[in-house]
Amino acid sequence: MRRVTSLHIVFCVAIALIAVTPLRADDTAVLLTSPSQPANIGDAIYAATTYHDSGQYDRDLALVAASAAQWIAQRASSATRPAVVFDIDETALANWEVIKRDNFGRPIAGPCDLALDGPCGWAAWDQLAADTAIMPTLEVFRKARAMNVTVFFITGRPENQRDATEKNLKNTGYIGYERLYMVPNDAKFGSATDFKAPIRAEIEKAGYMIIANIGDQPSDLFGGHAEKLFLLPNPFYRVR
Repeated sequence: MRRVTSLHIVFCVAIALIAVTPLRADDTAVLLTSPSQPANIGDAIYAATTYHDSGQYDRDLALVAASAAQWIAQRASSATRPAVVFDIDETALANWEVIKRDNFGRPIAGPCDLALDGPCGWAAWDQLAADTAIMPTLEVFRKARAMNVTVFFITGRPENQRDATEKNLKNTGYIGYERLYMVPNDAKFGSATDFKAPIRAEIEKAGYMIIANIGDQPSDLFGGHAEKLFLLPNPFYRVR
């Protein structure tokens, strides 16, 4: 890990003070900057962390999940072989621990030693099967299964993570789903939509009616083959 010196700390504190100290009303200094620069990444990280830790993230998860549960309960009895599709990461399972460790980056390669206070490769993290359940989603899952709705998972994780992913789902309470679809090893797709939408089409061809598709990325939901789409909040990363 990078070594932090006292000079570096003083410099960072100085920059922070400059950033939060407003100009006085009688100050004649004029601040000039580029109008076309994108949002500051440091500010975005702070906002996303505050959103998560304040409890608002959990409340928003619950809000979308409640709408999904209400729709499934309303539609399940009248649909022919009703099914619900769930994504996994930040939909069914939470990766907050590794998101924090990686400071909102998403390095795929590299080790993951939880005994160290340091970053983790996401592939190694997934193999630990250490994700926690996103509880509002788990409740939707359980309600769907109680109504005899068939559940499918479609994830962007590769096939070589199947054992760990199935273990993680089971250990967190996702028991009784029909099938878990995963990306073939070394397969490449321009977008998650290019992988997921054709699988939903396959599910429909098998005679199921997908009454709800639930994910945290627009690419989980685009491409059709579902009656209603439910987008859970995720300001932490984007999957195209």
